[in-house]
Amino acid sequence: MSNNIFERYEIKYLISGDQRKKIMNAMAPYMRGDEYGKSTICNLYFDTPDYYLIRQSIEKPVYKEKLRVRSYGPAKPGSKVYVELKKKYKDVVYKRRVSLPERDAMFYLGSDLTGGLPGQIGSEIDYFRFFYRDLAPKVYISYDREAFYAKDDNTFRVTFDENIQWRDYDLSLTQKPYGESILQPGQSLMEIKVSSAMPLWMVKALSDNHIYKTSFSKYGRAYEAIHKCFRQKAAI
Repeated sequence: MSNNIFERYEIKYLISGDQRKKIMNAMAPYMRGDEYGKSTICNLYFDTPDYYLIRQSIEKPVYKEKLRVRSYGPAKPGSKVYVELKKKYKDVVYKRRVSLPERDAMFYLGSDLTGGLPGQIGSEIDYFRFFYRDLAPKVYISYDREAFYAKDDNTFRVTFDENIQWRDYDLSLTQKPYGESILQPGQSLMEIKVSSAMPLWMVKALSDNHIYKTSFSKYGRAYEAIHKCFRQKAAI
């Protein structure tokens, strides 16, 4: 499977600083850090004017999908970014992405052009844009990530996200990360990404440390905050 196509389960856990230390101790014999170490991930989520995509996602349908552009750290106009189409059917996550310079990605996504991205993945993104129409950047989300993968299976990954921030203005990957915090101080969002069964040592570590999976969407949390603000303004 290429590094532009992913098919896997993604299981999420909200954990404390102490739980994170214990899980990392359990991981030490089996996993190694990603070659890039810690990184800051910046995302622009695209949606319709009435936030149809995230509203549908929050209702937990069998199938859901989203479109975003991602950079690793703040981008420059010529920096490589990733246009990503992420789909989830039942519990399986499918992600397709293509890379191109930031200026080209934003020009393409802000236009009515089709055929601007290569191959089958480009055709899927074209269809998505045609189907939903009027897509535009709605929310910027950034976070600091530390990633690990299994020494004997690089498809088994564990990531820890902290300092998750969002904003619905200044919607550009060329701007610095800042915004409203989503997590409580000391919290991390841990994600286990696996193509088949989870290793037994990890199952035991989760059980021993009373860590339980949760439903968590960064974009969903941001939308809920935006919607709450709308309701408060309407009540004034």
